Amino acid sequence: MNDLIILAALLEHPKHGYRLKREAGLILGQRDLHNNLVYPLLRRFVSEGLVTQKVVPGKRGQTRKLYALTMQGRRTLIERLSEYSEQDAQSSDAFLWRVGLFGVLSLDVRERILAAREKALRTKDEHLSALQQAVKLGVYGGDIVDHLRETIQTDLNWIRHLRQFQKKRIQKKQKGRLK
Repeated sequence: MNDLIILAALLEHPKHGYRLKREAGLILGQRDLHNNLVYPLLRRFVSEGLVTQKVVPGKRGQTRKLYALTMQGRRTLIERLSEYSEQDAQSSDAFLWRVGLFGVLSLDVRERILAAREKALRTKDEHLSALQQAVKLGVYGGDIVDHLRETIQTDLNWIRHLRQFQKKRIQKKQKGRLK
């Protein structure tokens, strides 16, 4: 996932390696990503044609490398984000990561991701319901399962919200085109 995060960080505009490792680290809940992770990925991206590297002057007379996403890099990022397995659908992080980048994904891919996540959540809720009925969980165990089921319902409500949000955005775009 680190490779996707770095590619996605370049979607808006070119960035220096230091800024990339800082932004990617923040996304992952860390301070910075380590140089030994970021720079080898950037070298690989450059060699694969996903990213360009340009040497530019720094503020203090030094030279700095500026990285930019190529069209091939953008296509590769979108293809990789569009791959969404059943295992991905069970992962909150994999789901949230893709929702955060819905703006670059097609409507059909977005819907496929929402449907897969919804199915995974409903399956998990069914499992927890069966667990509640079949096993004496005790006070705390029962409270944990209640909490997990409430969280699932919150996530299902959010998926409904995302679908409505998309529908409203499409309607706004269509109205804008009609004028």
